[in-house]
Amino acid sequence: MNQQIAEDQLHTGIPNFTVLLSSTQRGVRLARLLAADQLRSWGLPTDPATHIVAELAANAATHGRVPGRSFRLTLYVVGGTLRIEVTDTRGDRRPVLREPGAGAESGRGLLLVDALADRWGTSEGRFPRKTVWAEIGLTSPEPDSTRSGAVGD
Repeated sequence: MNQQIAEDQLHTGIPNFTVLLSSTQRGVRLARLLAADQLRSWGLPTDPATHIVAELAANAATHGRVPGRSFRLTLYVVGGTLRIEVTDTRGDRRPVLREPGAGAESGRGLLLVDALADRWGTSEGRFPRKTVWAEIGLTSPEPDSTRSGAVGD
């Protein structure tokens, strides 16, 4: 069963979203879809954040999986930064960024996270948890300089 918590911004002042998901491929897919929906509701772009969510969630479901235990996805915005956190219950298995072999069919997830995020890392939680996080700087959309602002433009 999925448990979703969306904190009221009036109470915290920080847009945030947390959901517990099953450590399955279905949970990974839901993580990406729910993150995209939440980002849209905040008026934020979904890319590259949803790609990062998908990779971190896939790693949690694959490498951080403990039967019967969920992983947690948390999104929040502080200042001009979106922080993505995925927490699982395999604190003994830290992610390692490495180049996969030429014929490898997997092992590129952290390379994508490293390329798409401004920063990423891990932090320990209460045993046996670990959190893998990534941060993306949010930029304001540039005004379209080709438009004059006149009605009908």
